[in-house]
This record gives sequence, structure tokens and C-alpha cells, in this order.
Amino acid sequence: MAALIQRLGWPLQALLEARASLFPWIPVFIGIGIAAWFAAAAEPGVGAYGLAALLCALSLALRLRGPEFLHPVTIAVACVALGWLAAGARAHLVAAPMLEFRYYGPVQGRIVGIDRSQTDALRLTLDRVVLREVSPARTPVKVRMSMQADQPWLKPSPGQVVVLTGFLAAPDGPVEPGGFDFRRMAFFDQMGAVGYTRTPVLLLAEPEAGDTVIARLRSYLTAAMLAEMPGQAGAFAAGAMTGDRSAITQDTVAALRDSSLAHLLAISGMNMAFLVGFVFALIRYGLALVPYVALRVNTKKVAAVVSLGVALFYLLLSGANVATERAFIMVSVMLGAVLLDRRALTLRTVAIAATILLMARPESLTEPGFQMSFAATVALIAGFAALDGAVMRERLPRWLLPAFMLVFSSVIAGFATAPYAAAHFNRFTDYGLLANLLTVPVMGAVVMPAGAVAALVAPLGLASLPLWVMEQGARWILFIAHWIAGLEGAVTAIPSPAPYVMALVTLGGIWVILWRGRVQLVGVAALVAAVGLWAASDRPVLLISGDGKLIGLVSDEGRALSAASGGGFAAQNWLENDGDLADQKLAAARPGFDGTKGERRFSVAGIKMISLTGKGALDRLPAACAEGAVVVLAAEAEMVPKGCRLIDQTVLRETGPLALIATAEGPRFVMAKAKARIWSGKAARDGILPVLQPALVAVSGQ
Repeated sequence: MAALIQRLGWPLQALLEARASLFPWIPVFIGIGIAAWFAAAAEPGVGAYGLAALLCALSLALRLRGPEFLHPVTIAVACVALGWLAAGARAHLVAAPMLEFRYYGPVQGRIVGIDRSQTDALRLTLDRVVLREVSPARTPVKVRMSMQADQPWLKPSPGQVVVLTGFLAAPDGPVEPGGFDFRRMAFFDQMGAVGYTRTPVLLLAEPEAGDTVIARLRSYLTAAMLAEMPGQAGAFAAGAMTGDRSAITQDTVAALRDSSLAHLLAISGMNMAFLVGFVFALIRYGLALVPYVALRVNTKKVAAVVSLGVALFYLLLSGANVATERAFIMVSVMLGAVLLDRRALTLRTVAIAATILLMARPESLTEPGFQMSFAATVALIAGFAALDGAVMRERLPRWLLPAFMLVFSSVIAGFATAPYAAAHFNRFTDYGLLANLLTVPVMGAVVMPAGAVAALVAPLGLASLPLWVMEQGARWILFIAHWIAGLEGAVTAIPSPAPYVMALVTLGGIWVILWRGRVQLVGVAALVAAVGLWAASDRPVLLISGDGKLIGLVSDEGRALSAASGGGFAAQNWLENDGDLADQKLAAARPGFDGTKGERRFSVAGIKMISLTGKGALDRLPAACAEGAVVVLAAEAEMVPKGCRLIDQTVLRETGPLALIATAEGPRFVMAKAKARIWSGKAARDGILPVLQPALVAVSGQ
């Protein structure tokens, strides 16, 4: 019996002995708690939060009063409960009104953001919103409007108060069940409505004194840079320095994405590191040239303090988005380690940064930027730590060391981020390593330093030369991006995996990095299982858009679409999630649908279905129902013929987009609004599709 107890207690004893290296697991368990909160089938109530708080308190009490061998377990449990509580607290703190109806009318607001949509339309983000006949309690905190027509008389600038007439609606949820939830992202950004305008946008008032100072400074610097560097090279340079991407076209964005260079535009860890590293070296070695100062002052710590100030300014200037906040936290932790005479870059510092960010913005766990950034950073630290120091310092010539470091870091970072890029963006850039090798040195040695020098000498009127240098670096990067993106086979499409696949990838990778010895095989097994599950993932055989106007049916040639235009956003996401590089027009030409444009006929799982769209769809409903088909109607049916199996916009408004999937019990429909969460509103009622599920079961022979 004693031997059995000893064997059962061996894992706890092993954890206790390894407690000095367990700190990096803290953000992992906090992340598990956050992930559990987001995956909950229904919105947690007071009881769930009370239980989590009690569990956290009991775990901490056991840590203080309990036996020592339980300490690692109690801390892990407390972190999971803390993650759950942090996610719930954050959601309720940022909760703001979402527009509950479609609105058309006057919209007044203050410009707080300017960017471009996927169609290159200029978009304005407004706060201090006023809507006609909508009470302040129901008015969104922020709305985003796309300008569908050119308006050369308006030069939008942050802080301006504008008025326009436009269409608004609440942000849409996922375009398919289990897809990325755009409404959730908007909820945490307090974006309560999105829409567009085709009418003139009128300037109501200029910015008030002291209002949106940083945003106006960003706009001013961007305009000054574009005046010196016209074209997309200047737009890229300005976007990398100030975070203002309103001048960057979608063609440039697509080239950067398909060449694996989009991260150079994102103000994240790399850009922050380039800038802060340049300033740190400039201050430290500049002071070292003054003997009187160098002998009396710790130039390394002075450089760290100045660099921290530059990083803070850069954070504010770039708009303090999540990616930049993440980069700032990591840089601050590393510079703090320099000030405290600790190693600046270790897994412990990364864990501190991850813990701070997860507690402050738990929703960032679900975002690709967070996942890819930390995956790359952890992999780089672990990779360089695994290298024999003698290999780098003695076995390689000194002149070859920088090239070796560049290649090694690009390979490691690319390998670590590839699964996340494939899962979120459904693509693998085959020549991404080559593109990064040709551009990252230019970004770090030319573009960012030239931008920093330009900022230093601009008050003296000497910014033209460094900006010219910066422009040449940006031109080179864009040249490489377009060249690589244009190569045959530059992009390989990857189908979306199930959510648990990426959880296995993440936990398996962390396990391999943080443990040593044979126990690492557990992580390797998890990674192998993730690859197998990803390859075996099935896509829905049928997809129905949230408005019923677009149907996607799997065929032998790929997913066939019911329409060559309209519903482009859903069509693009469906095809990308399938791992399909076709566009909507090509997918609409695939076999699978018969009939006229407004009356598309098809069969799935042995069931005849008809899609009715366009003018006269309601008039054609009785005849379609008489055929015994399941009818998808892109309208609201006031009178439903007796016995008609109908999916109209009334049903879809409650269910959201629908998917038909294969299960052990036979094919069945899955609803996007199956769960009721704080950002999604009510879940669909039970039995909302009563006429469909029995038919599917009968066809499957169950």
C-alpha cells in the first residue's frame, strides 16, 4: 500500500522538485481558464463566478497552509480560476449597447479612427454617437462607417465631429457555425454598429483644443511622411511608424500577406524591438564616446530608461492596439530586467508579459496576433538556448554569425507561427522564408533606424534625407512582397481545423519546450495527434448564409456557390476555410446547382432543396413548397404554406448561418447562434428547425 501511495505521489514530488522552473506555466493555466470561459455553452451566472472565486481562494489557502507537495497543483488550480474570473470581469466591464435593429438616418459622431475596408473604401470610426430617435442608453459607444463614394472636399482627421446619413446594423456574428466570431471581436472593442454611407459626410466641428492630441499627432506625422514619400512606399513606411494604414491599398496588403511579410506592417514585437534596439544602442554607445560620462554613469541603464520612454511614446502614437500593447509589455519587462541587472530575455520574462496581457485583455488569447507573437518569441528563446554557445562563438567565423542568426531566427519563428497562420488565415506562404531573409534586415537596419533619425532631426528641418533612405527601404520591401506573391505556387491553401486541434498544438508545443527528458514525448504525441486530427477534419457539406441569399454546396470540384455575386464576405470566408483559393465567380461556375438565378435547385444528403432569392421570391414560394423540397427563402414569409419545410429570414435571424454536417446519428443542421453569450444575445429556440432534422434522420436511415 505504501508503495502504491508512493507511486501515485511521484508526479507531485517531481513537480515539487522542479518548482524553480514552473513559473512559465502560470500564463498557460490562466489561458486555460480564459479558454474555458469563452468555450462555455451558455453565459456564466453569479454561481459560476462565485464557485471560481471560492476555488481560487481555497487553492491559495492550501498554498499557504497545505502540504508543500501540493503547492504546484494549488497554484495551477488558482490560475485556472483566475483566468475564468478575469475573462468574465473584462466582458462585463466593456459591455456596451449593440444596435438592436437596422437603422437608416442621420449619424453624428467624433472621428477616432481612420482605415480602409476590404474594398479599399475609407472607413471612419466614430464615438460620441448621436442617432435620431435612439435614446443614449441604446446608442452604441462606437460605430464604424464605410464611405462608398469619393468625397474630395473632406480631409478626415481625428477629433473632427461629422454628420452623415447612413445605414447601420449590429456587427455580424460568424459566417458559419464555429467560424471566427466578428461580433465578439466588435463587442470587446465596444463597436456597437457598422454600416456605410453613400451621401456626403459633412464637417460639423473641428477638433477641440486638447482633444485627441495623440491621434491628431499621428495623423499629422502620417501626412508629413506621405508628402515626402508619396505612393505605397510612403504609405507602408508611415503605417510601420505611426500605425496609420489608411493610405495602404488592399493590393499592397494582399502582397504582404501572400509573401508572409504582413508582420512588418503590424506594429508589434519586431517593429518595437527594431526601434527600441536602435535607440538603446544609440544612447548607450553615444554616451560611451564621452569618457567623463562613461566613467561615472551606468550608460546601459540610462539607455534602458530612455528606450522605455521611447517605447511608451511609440505605444501611444500607434494607437495602443492589442498588438502594440503586447509588444510594449514585453519590451518593458526586458528593459526592467536590464535595470535590475537580470537577463533581459528569458522564458520567465515572456511569462510575465503574457500574464499581464492575459489579465488585462483576456480576449487577446483568441486573437491570431497574440498567439503568433508569443509562439515566435518562446520558440526563439528556446531555440537559441538550445544552441551550443561554442557553435556560435567559436565554430562559426565572426563575419558569418549575423547571417547565421538571421537564417536561424527566421526558420524558428516561421516554423513556430506557421500552424497559427494556417489555422487563422488558411494559407501557407511557400516562399515566406526567402521573403523574410530578403526584407527583415532592411526593415531593421534601414527603415526603422531611418524613421527614428528622421524624428530626431525633423525639428531642425533635416528630415528629408533620412526619409528618402526610409523610402528606399520600403520600396525594396514592397518590391520583394509583390515579386514573391506573384510567383507560381506562392500560397498553399489550408483548410480550417477544429478548435481543439490548435489547443493540442499549443499545449503540445509548450510541453516540449518547458519540460526536459522523456516526458517531452507527451508533447510530441500531442503534436502528432493534432496533425492527424487536422488532416481528418471535415468541412460542412452545406452552408447557408445568415440572410439566405447565398448557399455553399460541396461538390467534386470544391464548394459550389449559388450566386456569382452578393454575399462576398461570406463566400470568401467559406472558400478560405475550405482551403480553396478560388474566387466567388469561379466557385459559382462549379456543378451542383440547377435552375435560374433566383430559383436554384440542388440536393444534399438525399434531400431536395430550393433556394429562392431576388424579386418575386415570395410569389414562387407556394410552388416550391408543393414540390416537397426544403425551401431556403431570402425574404420573410408572411404566410407559410401548410406542410412547407421553410428556412426564411425570420428563421435565419434567430439561428444565424446554418451548416449541414455529418454525425454518427446522420446529417444534421448546426446553428451559428446555438449559444447565448453576452456578445451574441439570445440563443436560437429549441425546435426552431423542427421540419428539417427529422427529414435528415429519415434519409440517413437512422
